Amino acid sequence: MNTYYLAFGLGMQEMIVIFLIVLLLFGAKKIPELARGVGKGMGEFKKAKHEFEREIKMGEEEGKREWDKPVHDDTHPKD
Repeated sequence: MNTYYLAFGLGMQEMIVIFLIVLLLFGAKKIPELARGVGKGMGEFKKAKHEFEREIKMGEEEGKREWDKPVHDDTHPKD
């Protein structure tokens, strides 16, 4: 007998039971609204993640430019 495991080590039977419980708790009309809300939340999370990565890269590039900038020693007056 083959056992197929889906997400998080759950089998098909467990997934069906979970789906039925969600269906009973929220009803068939609320599930699409919940899915839309989860989708929007995931989209916002992905957008924030990309913005954070962009800020990190910009800071890294700015740090490299500062590091590579030649240092002028103004403590010794020129003759």
